[in-house]
Amino acid sequence: MSLTGLVRPLFANRWRELEKHINEGEQLQREVLARLVQKAQDTEYGRKHLFAATKSYEDFVRNNPVNTYEELKTDIDRMRQGESDVLWPGRVKWYAKSSGTTNDKSKFIPVSADGLKRIHYKGGADVVTLYLRNNPQSRMFDGKGLILGGSHSPNYNLPGSLVGDLSAILIENINPLVNLVRVPSKQTALLSDFEIKRDRIAREAMTKNVTNLSGVPSWMLSVLNRVMEISGKTHLEEVWPNLEVFFHGGVAFTPYREQYEKLITSPKMHYMETYNASEGFFGIQDDPSDKSMLLMLDYDVFYEFQEMGTDTIVPLWGVEKDKNYAMLISTSCGLWRYMIGDTVKFTSTNPYKFIISGRTKSFINAFGEELIVDNAEQGLKYACEKTGAQVLEYTAAPVFMDQNAKCRHQWLIEFSKAPEDVEQFADILDRKLQELNSDYEAKRYKDITLQHLEIIPARQGLFNDWLKAKGKLGGQHKVPRLSNSREHLEELLKMNRATPNPSL
Repeated sequence: MSLTGLVRPLFANRWRELEKHINEGEQLQREVLARLVQKAQDTEYGRKHLFAATKSYEDFVRNNPVNTYEELKTDIDRMRQGESDVLWPGRVKWYAKSSGTTNDKSKFIPVSADGLKRIHYKGGADVVTLYLRNNPQSRMFDGKGLILGGSHSPNYNLPGSLVGDLSAILIENINPLVNLVRVPSKQTALLSDFEIKRDRIAREAMTKNVTNLSGVPSWMLSVLNRVMEISGKTHLEEVWPNLEVFFHGGVAFTPYREQYEKLITSPKMHYMETYNASEGFFGIQDDPSDKSMLLMLDYDVFYEFQEMGTDTIVPLWGVEKDKNYAMLISTSCGLWRYMIGDTVKFTSTNPYKFIISGRTKSFINAFGEELIVDNAEQGLKYACEKTGAQVLEYTAAPVFMDQNAKCRHQWLIEFSKAPEDVEQFADILDRKLQELNSDYEAKRYKDITLQHLEIIPARQGLFNDWLKAKGKLGGQHKVPRLSNSREHLEELLKMNRATPNPSL
């Protein structure tokens, strides 16, 4: 019997437990809230917010404000200095340097021992559980997993705490047995220089029997392209004939799907999306035919949702399908009613399944158009399908008024395969965005408020150069997709006009 066949029964009990997500979602979430509040009642935060007297969700809401990082920052800084029992019982050693944006200001998200076990690692195990359930012929454990991670950040370390990308924290604390079925080596995985790491990963992995990949699509694609350069092969299955699945997350997969499908032509290849962030592990694509993800309800994460454009906040059992919600979480890492910054839309409430629709701060609403990342991703996918183009990276921001008193959206796009006619691509994208977003359509009416969007092709490597200049190349760092501010776009445009600096 194969190793995968021997391991598979270990996941069978969890299959049955996950069935509770279908009809018992509210009960699971109420139990999570009760467990979190009870465990944290003797912390400084718990005493201040009356956790000992909290007997219901209504009590919890009454006694606890909504928080952003700024509200919790002072407490987190104290925890990093070694103080105990502040937001969560005991001392928290690890902090994930948040890379949800490329702002210079860093956020340090506490990652407690409870959070590692009951959120992050539990999520990783459930990804495998659901994949094996859906793929009874899988042989993934008969080879190795190529897991792409970030690095520690020693310049942020303090005597009582350590800082790193979440992926580095997970690698550092993982059960040593897992290292037997993963590549690259821990030493290589934790390198901080992405370009050196990329080459070493490719060289270490290409001689192994790699059956599965895990990582952010953009950075994984860079590693895989390096594998192809070194190997001289045409398709990845020539290097790894038993490759069967890519577990991806961090950024939307849509802009990269076509490139992966050209690189990996094997009909047995699978793709499975996950929603894991520095703040927690939240969702898994449980059905290969459905792009939405199952919200994981029995981890140490209690969810709330604020309807965008309103002050209304509801628990899970109060959500409705097809509404755009900002997500709030309370977790065993000491985040309480924490506004994570992502927006979601539910596609089902039995079970609770959703898509990531964007970021609360990653949108363009300069003229009332309320353009969100989900619109942008769908629009770009459609334009690529119609023109044969491939988008590698992009960002967009408003032009509030040019010399002709015209307002528009300006898109900077790095194509891996440019369209023959950029203006045609822009026209298709603009019309699709109007189809997807009625507010955008209204503002575009007769060009009165908002003129036709503009596309500026970016030189090859521009976005990588920009991230590198900010010290954010590799790991889970992302390019901001949409912004009401032109700050990022202007920096990129300036670099786009300049000659690339190989020393950056």
